[in-house]
Amino acid sequence: MDTIEVNTLEDLRKRLGKEKRSFLLIYKKGSEQSDRAYQNLNGAAKDTSDIGIFTADVNQVRDIHPAYFINSAPALLEFAGEEFKNTYKGAHDSSYYKGLFDNAVYVAKAEKEGRKVKQVTVYSTPSCSWCTTLKSYLNKNNIRYTDIDVSKNEGAAREMVRRSGQQGVPQTLIGGETVIGFDKTKINRLLNIQG
Repeated sequence: MDTIEVNTLEDLRKRLGKEKRSFLLIYKKGSEQSDRAYQNLNGAAKDTSDIGIFTADVNQVRDIHPAYFINSAPALLEFAGEEFKNTYKGAHDSSYYKGLFDNAVYVAKAEKEGRKVKQVTVYSTPSCSWCTTLKSYLNKNNIRYTDIDVSKNEGAAREMVRRSGQQGVPQTLIGGETVIGFDKTKINRLLNIQG
């Protein structure tokens, strides 16, 4: 799927109404970090379908970023229908965007089938044994999640610390709520896992 450039807030809102899940990259063309985010987003979007992926260049579009209180670019905004859900700041690699898109496609399909699914993102490092334990537990319980290696993704690491105030991993974002470490009781409660 190709990304779609939007030119106004009104244009964005019309397009959001047609999609169950969507993403908008707000970027500033000519900025090294924004240009990298734009290229990585387009690379991740190529193999993605069933969600809307939009871009808006702040050099051209002046009414979108203030509507969502965005004061720096690049920033990726996530939507469920027309409802604004989350912001991911900074330039990320293609695998980060691909993980977000794959998870959004999974959630959109589940919602279409009438199943309620919470979005799950795991922040981890390869050398962390608790991270491996957590991911094995999620896999065992057939929980779909996005895995972000914060040792390779500085922007995601900053976002994780900004959200939780802590640097340790694993950290799991479940439906907007942060879980620090492998807190099995809290994970079970948030994901309705019996056991």
